[in-house]
Amino acid sequence: MSGNAIRPIRKAVFPVGGLGTRFLPATKSMPKEMLPVVDKPLIQYAVEEARAAGIEEFLFVTGRGKTAIEDHFDQSEGLESLLLERGKTDIVEELRATIPPAGQVCYTRQQEPKGLGHAVWCARRMIGDEPFAVLLADDLIKADTPCLKQMVDAYEKVGGSMVAVMDVARPDTRRYGVLDPGATNGRMVEVKGLVEKPQPDKAPSTLAIVGRYILQPQVLDRLENTKRGEGGEIQLTDAMASTIPDGPFHGYRFEGTRFDCGDKVGFIGANIAFALSRPDMADGVSAYIKNLVP
Repeated sequence: MSGNAIRPIRKAVFPVGGLGTRFLPATKSMPKEMLPVVDKPLIQYAVEEARAAGIEEFLFVTGRGKTAIEDHFDQSEGLESLLLERGKTDIVEELRATIPPAGQVCYTRQQEPKGLGHAVWCARRMIGDEPFAVLLADDLIKADTPCLKQMVDAYEKVGGSMVAVMDVARPDTRRYGVLDPGATNGRMVEVKGLVEKPQPDKAPSTLAIVGRYILQPQVLDRLENTKRGEGGEIQLTDAMASTIPDGPFHGYRFEGTRFDCGDKVGFIGANIAFALSRPDMADGVSAYIKNLVP
């Protein structure tokens, strides 16, 4: 970090402008980030993970038809009044606990779907000149210690930029940003290079980036000038790769299980796994599964 103090991570960006076409027709009128895993929408899991990591400002990059996300993180006076009349104070308290304190939530809109890099760039004025986190709600990570908290704890020792990584099957590298790895130190891997969605025979490793990032503000300047890459979109991976010479850059092998909830099978798997971890549901769901499977 060139002798500079490691600055804390106070802000998190949530890119939620995607169309969710893989879940049509369910996402025709409902944001994909509002799809529920058991009884909480995906975006709530992401926000709770950020809060557990010490995030103080929550920056949402939305798109057309995403007002349900804004409503979710706001009070519903009519609903709360009805619940209170019925004596359901515990539910009201639970609902209020999901809402970040006043002034800590900001929204901006990504007018065109130009990719993840462009979505992060759209939040540049809210981010300012400080390091920040990015969380993709599609990537739901079940862990005893929330994934971003694990990463922030590691970041506070080494600084720089950091991405969550996991090993994938080589044929799947074409679906991810992939690390060209250097030295390994515990759960951290030095990043020598990054390649977006390489063909399996060209992939430098099978260490793939999943949707958790800690980034330095310089990446916003690089995004300003990043040309469209893979899929005709402005790729965050390309901009991150250009910052590698600027300072420490690590991949972090997180502890936990990642569910790709942008995929129908992954989404079903997440619902089953989270339901089985709930004391009020585990026995019933387990019995139901046993009856389904011969």
